[in-house]
Amino acid sequence: MKPKHAIVSIHDVMPHAIGNVRELLGKMAHLAPESITLLVVPGLDWADHELQALHEFQNAGYRLAGHGWHHRVRQVKTLYHHFHSGLISRMAAEHLSLSTDDITRIMEDCHAWFLRQSLAAPDLYVPPAWAMGSMPRSRLEAMPFRYFETMSGLYDSASGREVRLPLLGFEADTTFRAVSLKYWNAFNFGLGSQHRPVRLSIHPRDHKLFLRESLDHYLGRIGTALPYTAIF
Repeated sequence: MKPKHAIVSIHDVMPHAIGNVRELLGKMAHLAPESITLLVVPGLDWADHELQALHEFQNAGYRLAGHGWHHRVRQVKTLYHHFHSGLISRMAAEHLSLSTDDITRIMEDCHAWFLRQSLAAPDLYVPPAWAMGSMPRSRLEAMPFRYFETMSGLYDSASGREVRLPLLGFEADTTFRAVSLKYWNAFNFGLGSQHRPVRLSIHPRDHKLFLRESLDHYLGRIGTALPYTAIF
Protein backbone atom coordinates (compact mmCIF):
# COMPACT_ATOMS: atom_id res chain seq x y z
CA MET A 1 0.00 0.00 0.00
CA LYS A 2 1.24 3.46 -0.92
CA PRO A 3 1.63 6.04 1.87
CA LYS A 4 -1.40 8.29 2.24
CA HIS A 5 -2.16 11.73 3.58
CA ALA A 6 -4.01 11.39 6.88
CA ILE A 7 -5.86 13.32 9.56
CA VAL A 8 -5.13 11.79 12.97
CA SER A 9 -7.23 12.16 16.11
CA ILE A 10 -7.35 10.57 19.55
CA HIS A 11 -10.89 10.27 20.85
CA ASP A 12 -12.28 10.10 24.38
CA VAL A 13 -9.54 12.07 26.13
CA MET A 14 -10.84 11.71 29.68
CA PRO A 15 -9.16 12.01 33.09
CA HIS A 16 -8.52 8.28 33.48
CA ALA A 17 -7.17 8.02 29.91
CA ILE A 18 -4.30 10.51 30.18
CA GLY A 19 -1.68 7.78 30.64
CA ASN A 20 -2.84 5.90 27.54
CA VAL A 21 -2.97 9.14 25.57
CA ARG A 22 0.67 9.80 26.45
CA GLU A 23 1.59 6.28 25.27
CA LEU A 24 -0.22 6.79 21.97
CA LEU A 25 1.47 10.12 21.38
CA GLY A 26 4.77 8.35 21.93
CA LYS A 27 3.86 5.99 19.09
CA MET A 28 3.19 9.04 16.91
CA ALA A 29 6.44 10.87 17.64
CA HIS A 30 7.21 10.80 13.91
CA LEU A 31 4.15 12.99 13.24
CA ALA A 32 4.03 16.75 13.75
CA PRO A 33 2.09 17.57 16.96
CA GLU A 34 -0.01 20.20 15.20
CA SER A 35 -1.35 17.49 12.87
CA ILE A 36 -2.79 15.46 15.78
CA THR A 37 -6.09 16.40 17.42
CA LEU A 38 -7.11 15.32 20.92
CA LEU A 39 -10.87 15.03 21.44
CA VAL A 40 -11.54 16.09 25.03
CA VAL A 41 -14.64 15.16 27.09
CA PRO A 42 -15.07 18.10 29.49
CA GLY A 43 -17.96 17.18 31.78
CA LEU A 44 -16.06 14.74 33.98
CA ASP A 45 -14.14 15.05 37.25
CA TRP A 46 -10.83 16.53 36.09
CA ALA A 47 -8.12 16.73 38.74
CA ASP A 48 -5.54 19.52 38.65
CA HIS A 49 -2.75 17.28 37.36
CA GLU A 50 -5.01 15.97 34.57
CA LEU A 51 -5.90 19.50 33.50
CA GLN A 52 -2.20 20.31 33.59
CA ALA A 53 -1.65 17.45 31.12
CA LEU A 54 -4.09 19.11 28.70
CA HIS A 55 -2.14 22.35 29.01
CA GLU A 56 1.09 20.45 28.31
CA PHE A 57 -0.42 18.80 25.23
CA GLN A 58 -1.66 22.12 23.88
CA ASN A 59 1.63 23.89 24.62
CA ALA A 60 3.47 21.12 22.75
CA GLY A 61 1.41 21.90 19.65
CA TYR A 62 -1.32 19.26 19.80
CA ARG A 63 -4.78 20.56 18.92
CA LEU A 64 -7.66 20.12 21.36
CA ALA A 65 -11.26 19.66 20.23
CA GLY A 66 -14.62 19.35 21.98
CA HIS A 67 -16.12 15.88 22.23
CA GLY A 68 -19.54 16.03 23.87
CA TRP A 69 -19.98 16.60 27.58
CA HIS A 70 -20.25 13.29 29.45
CA HIS A 71 -19.82 11.01 26.42
CA ARG A 72 -22.57 8.90 27.93
CA VAL A 73 -26.18 8.39 26.91
CA ARG A 74 -28.79 9.32 29.52
CA GLN A 75 -31.65 7.46 27.85
CA VAL A 76 -32.22 5.50 24.64
CA LYS A 77 -35.61 6.54 23.26
CA THR A 78 -35.79 5.93 19.52
CA LEU A 79 -35.61 2.79 17.39
CA TYR A 80 -32.73 4.30 15.45
CA HIS A 81 -30.84 4.95 18.68
CA HIS A 82 -31.37 1.33 19.78
CA PHE A 83 -29.99 0.18 16.42
CA HIS A 84 -27.06 2.61 16.54
CA SER A 85 -26.23 1.63 20.12
CA GLY A 86 -26.25 -2.09 19.38
CA LEU A 87 -24.25 -1.90 16.16
CA ILE A 88 -21.88 1.04 16.59
CA SER A 89 -21.91 3.25 19.64
CA ARG A 90 -23.06 1.19 22.62
CA MET A 91 -23.89 3.90 25.20
CA ALA A 92 -21.56 6.58 23.85
CA ALA A 93 -23.70 8.48 21.30
CA GLU A 94 -24.59 11.28 23.69
CA HIS A 95 -26.53 13.39 21.17
CA LEU A 96 -29.00 10.72 20.13
CA SER A 97 -32.46 10.86 21.77
CA LEU A 98 -31.81 14.48 22.81
CA SER A 99 -33.64 17.56 21.57
CA THR A 100 -31.95 20.22 19.48
CA ASP A 101 -31.95 22.57 22.48
CA ASP A 102 -30.29 19.93 24.67
CA ILE A 103 -27.58 19.37 22.06
CA THR A 104 -27.07 23.12 21.76
CA ARG A 105 -26.46 23.34 25.52
CA ILE A 106 -23.95 20.48 25.35
CA MET A 107 -21.98 22.25 22.62
CA GLU A 108 -22.07 25.62 24.37
CA ASP A 109 -21.08 24.12 27.73
CA CYS A 110 -18.31 22.12 26.07
CA HIS A 111 -16.78 25.20 24.42
CA ALA A 112 -17.09 27.34 27.56
CA TRP A 113 -15.30 24.70 29.67
CA PHE A 114 -12.05 25.11 27.73
CA LEU A 115 -12.07 28.84 28.36
CA ARG A 116 -12.73 28.32 32.08
CA GLN A 117 -9.66 26.09 32.23
CA SER A 118 -7.54 28.77 30.50
CA LEU A 119 -7.15 26.52 27.45
CA ALA A 120 -7.27 27.91 23.92
CA ALA A 121 -10.83 27.79 22.60
CA PRO A 122 -11.24 24.86 20.20
CA ASP A 123 -12.76 25.40 16.76
CA LEU A 124 -13.57 21.71 16.12
CA TYR A 125 -16.43 19.75 17.67
CA VAL A 126 -16.84 16.00 17.24
CA PRO A 127 -20.06 14.53 18.64
CA PRO A 128 -19.47 11.26 20.53
CA ALA A 129 -19.66 8.31 18.12
CA TRP A 130 -19.86 10.94 15.33
CA ALA A 131 -23.64 11.07 15.89
CA MET A 132 -24.93 14.63 15.57
CA GLY A 133 -28.49 13.62 16.43
CA SER A 134 -31.32 16.09 15.86
CA MET A 135 -29.04 19.12 15.44
CA PRO A 136 -29.71 20.55 11.95
CA ARG A 137 -26.96 22.07 9.83
CA SER A 138 -28.82 25.37 9.93
CA ARG A 139 -28.12 25.67 13.67
CA LEU A 140 -24.40 24.93 13.51
CA GLU A 141 -23.40 28.36 12.23
CA ALA A 142 -24.60 29.85 15.54
CA MET A 143 -22.52 27.44 17.63
CA PRO A 144 -19.18 28.58 19.13
CA PHE A 145 -17.34 25.94 17.06
CA ARG A 146 -16.61 26.38 13.37
CA TYR A 147 -15.74 22.85 12.23
CA PHE A 148 -17.66 19.63 12.86
CA GLU A 149 -16.74 16.02 12.19
CA THR A 150 -19.28 13.26 11.56
CA MET A 151 -19.01 9.71 10.29
CA SER A 152 -18.95 10.91 6.69
CA GLY A 153 -16.38 13.68 6.95
CA LEU A 154 -15.72 17.30 7.98
CA TYR A 155 -18.07 20.27 7.78
CA ASP A 156 -17.16 23.97 7.84
CA SER A 157 -20.15 25.92 9.18
CA ALA A 158 -18.68 29.25 8.06
CA SER A 159 -18.64 28.30 4.38
CA GLY A 160 -21.26 25.55 4.41
CA ARG A 161 -18.73 23.23 2.76
CA GLU A 162 -18.56 19.52 3.59
CA VAL A 163 -15.70 17.23 2.60
CA ARG A 164 -16.31 13.48 2.69
CA LEU A 165 -13.28 11.56 3.91
CA PRO A 166 -12.57 7.85 4.47
CA LEU A 167 -12.55 6.79 8.12
CA LEU A 168 -10.39 4.14 9.85
CA GLY A 169 -11.03 2.93 13.39
CA PHE A 170 -9.27 0.54 15.75
CA GLU A 171 -11.49 0.22 18.84
CA ALA A 172 -11.77 -3.56 18.66
CA ASP A 173 -12.46 -5.13 22.07
CA THR A 174 -14.22 -8.20 20.59
CA THR A 175 -13.28 -10.62 17.81
CA PHE A 176 -16.30 -9.53 15.78
CA ARG A 177 -15.27 -5.88 15.95
CA ALA A 178 -11.69 -6.77 15.08
CA VAL A 179 -12.67 -8.69 11.94
CA SER A 180 -15.21 -6.06 10.86
CA LEU A 181 -12.82 -3.16 11.35
CA LYS A 182 -9.97 -4.97 9.62
CA TYR A 183 -11.93 -5.15 6.35
CA TRP A 184 -13.47 -1.71 6.85
CA ASN A 185 -10.04 -0.14 7.33
CA ALA A 186 -8.48 -1.87 4.33
CA PHE A 187 -11.32 -0.68 2.10
CA ASN A 188 -11.26 2.90 3.37
CA PHE A 189 -7.49 3.20 3.28
CA GLY A 190 -7.69 2.28 -0.40
CA LEU A 191 -10.03 5.24 -0.97
CA GLY A 192 -7.46 7.73 0.28
CA SER A 193 -5.26 9.80 -1.99
CA GLN A 194 -3.14 12.95 -2.01
CA HIS A 195 -6.31 14.98 -2.49
CA ARG A 196 -8.50 12.85 -0.22
CA PRO A 197 -6.82 12.16 3.14
CA VAL A 198 -7.90 9.25 5.28
CA ARG A 199 -8.92 9.80 8.89
CA LEU A 200 -7.24 7.67 11.56
CA SER A 201 -9.54 7.85 14.57
CA ILE A 202 -7.85 6.29 17.57
CA HIS A 203 -9.17 5.55 21.06
CA PRO A 204 -7.00 5.55 24.19
CA ARG A 205 -6.77 1.75 24.57
CA ASP A 206 -6.51 0.81 20.90
CA HIS A 207 -2.79 0.07 21.19
CA LYS A 208 -3.67 -2.64 23.74
CA LEU A 209 -6.62 -4.26 21.94
CA PHE A 210 -7.04 -6.74 19.07
CA LEU A 211 -5.96 -4.33 16.31
CA ARG A 212 -2.83 -2.98 18.00
CA GLU A 213 -0.56 -4.35 15.25
CA SER A 214 -2.89 -3.01 12.57
CA LEU A 215 -2.78 0.41 14.24
CA ASP A 216 1.01 0.39 14.12
CA HIS A 217 0.86 -0.66 10.47
CA TYR A 218 -1.40 2.21 9.40
CA LEU A 219 0.51 4.77 11.47
CA GLY A 220 3.57 3.65 9.53
CA ARG A 221 1.75 4.12 6.22
CA ILE A 222 1.09 7.82 6.76
CA GLY A 223 2.99 9.84 4.20
CA THR A 224 1.91 13.25 5.47
CA ALA A 225 -0.23 14.00 8.51
CA LEU A 226 -2.44 17.06 8.07
CA PRO A 227 -4.37 19.23 10.51
CA TYR A 228 -8.11 19.11 9.85
CA THR A 229 -8.10 22.81 8.87
CA ALA A 230 -5.93 21.96 5.84
CA ILE A 231 -8.93 20.25 4.26
CA PHE A 232 -10.64 23.59 3.74
